[in-house]
Amino acid sequence: MAKQVVPPQSHPYAFHVSGPRNFTSLNWRDLFISSWKDANYKKTVIACFIQAVYLLELDRQEKRTHGNTLAPNWWIPFKYKLKQTIIDERDGSIFGAILEWDRSAALSDLIPIRPSGAPRAVLALRGTLLKSPTMRRDIEDDLRFLAWESLKGSVRFKAALEVLKLICGKYGSNNVCIAGHSLGAGFALQVGKELAKEGIYVEAHLFNPPSVSLAMSFKTIGEKAEFVWNRLKSMLPYGNEAQISNDGDITSSGAGLKRLSGSGLKDASLGIAKWVPYLYVNNGDYICCYYHDGGGTTKVNVGSAKGEVAAKLFVVSKEKQKFVEAHGLEQWWSSDAELQQVIHSSKLISRQLRSLYTATLPS
Repeated sequence: MAKQVVPPQSHPYAFHVSGPRNFTSLNWRDLFISSWKDANYKKTVIACFIQAVYLLELDRQEKRTHGNTLAPNWWIPFKYKLKQTIIDERDGSIFGAILEWDRSAALSDLIPIRPSGAPRAVLALRGTLLKSPTMRRDIEDDLRFLAWESLKGSVRFKAALEVLKLICGKYGSNNVCIAGHSLGAGFALQVGKELAKEGIYVEAHLFNPPSVSLAMSFKTIGEKAEFVWNRLKSMLPYGNEAQISNDGDITSSGAGLKRLSGSGLKDASLGIAKWVPYLYVNNGDYICCYYHDGGGTTKVNVGSAKGEVAAKLFVVSKEKQKFVEAHGLEQWWSSDAELQQVIHSSKLISRQLRSLYTATLPS
């Protein structure tokens, strides 16, 4: 059985200090009534998994050893184990992790089989860390999204997509979940859409995802974002990398994107229409608040080229809340979070869910 690590008692990111207070530990009763069928439990656990990815990178940066690492305690209580870390090849930072159901730990608590609703594996992706070892690459991808509403040209997009395909092939897409916070939610959304176009549907939980409206507002400042971006890259140490076009994809001499048309566009549209991600947003968070522009009780349904594209949207509304709190991950496992699931038509969500299959040739 995996034992919890004893971290420094006063560290603010220790699980016992800032983690969820009233979560239920899995036990034999989950064989009959699974905690994973409770939407609040699932939200709490998956948010904790994403927090673990942030802490994996902080543990690495601060050179914490196995005896006092912070990250493991954010997955051990839920009977999961670390299978693999996802590394950004540019700076060696950890931006994602695969967490796998820990059968041996479950058996020690008399849970012989995985409870209904519990994923076999979770791919969790962190957001931006404003610390010098990884800040430059994180902000580079933030700016990529602000400029082109796409993360497809990023090294992290390619790595996350490859890993997700591998674990879907190993465990089956019905047993896999992808999740992310902030920038990580942006990657999770676009990677999930890419697989949906291929007819592979993976459950996705997106916390404070960046909204396309925010990106569009920055885009209207000028039409020369592509030129400025490539000029900036030419002045940086890695400026010899491939240039990036305004559709978000890496381009090089003699290479280009194929335009989706006819049956290709139709198939992509129908594939995404069957995919229903879970979005968790806060009205006080200007990075993701544009997802919410109406009210109701159940879920978001928006039109696509054929049929409907749907997203289950959960909203937190609090008065006088600071941006850091509204955009923070901790709110999603806090017991006082006042969630409401809303229904409304949203052109924004339609654009987000359809944007990846409307790629055009780079000019």
